[in-house]
Amino acid sequence: MTRPVTGAGDLGRRVADRRVQLHLSREELAERAGTSPGYVRYLEEYPADPGAGALLRVAAALDTTAAALHGGGTERPPGRGRAASHPDLLEMGPEECRERLAAHGVGRVSVSTARGPAVIPVNYSVVDDAVVFRTAPDATPAAAAGTEVAFEVDHIDEALSEGWSVLVVGRAQRVTDPAAVRRLTDTAYSAPWPGGSRDLWLRIEPGSVTGRRIRAG
Repeated sequence: MTRPVTGAGDLGRRVADRRVQLHLSREELAERAGTSPGYVRYLEEYPADPGAGALLRVAAALDTTAAALHGGGTERPPGRGRAASHPDLLEMGPEECRERLAAHGVGRVSVSTARGPAVIPVNYSVVDDAVVFRTAPDATPAAAAGTEVAFEVDHIDEALSEGWSVLVVGRAQRVTDPAAVRRLTDTAYSAPWPGGSRDLWLRIEPGSVTGRRIRAG
């Protein structure tokens, strides 16, 4: 599905990202919002400043809020919304866990350091059913090498009061084979967000994969 071109504003990027999350085309979003595909394209690709009414319709069509599309709460941790009236807490099977895990993104890895346990966010990929991420040899996530770790990824939908989490437990190992390193570099979903020289690849071979999902009743 089409994402915004360079030059899009923050609002446009959030509209496009939310639309892709819901697996909607621009035409489908336009139909939901009672507008035209051209207007959706304008929102996504240019620094648009839509009227309150139009933005409310687009937000409703995306199952979110106008404030969220404007970036409200982006500096706060997720989950500040109210819980659903009758939520269901469901165990996810291995297939669903792996499907959600394979979407890539940012997860958290547990490590033991000289100062005590730590949980560090890393952006990761899934290659050959293993979780892989890149770090620097002297960075905190590098302490995971050679140990059994927990790796967690989750998603919270504030608008729907729903969410899910997947937990991977397994042994983390350095990837040192040059061919394997090249392959990971070529297939990684994203470079490390912190930037800089982060050439140490770690691979977590899952020993167990479990997950839970909260669904609004």
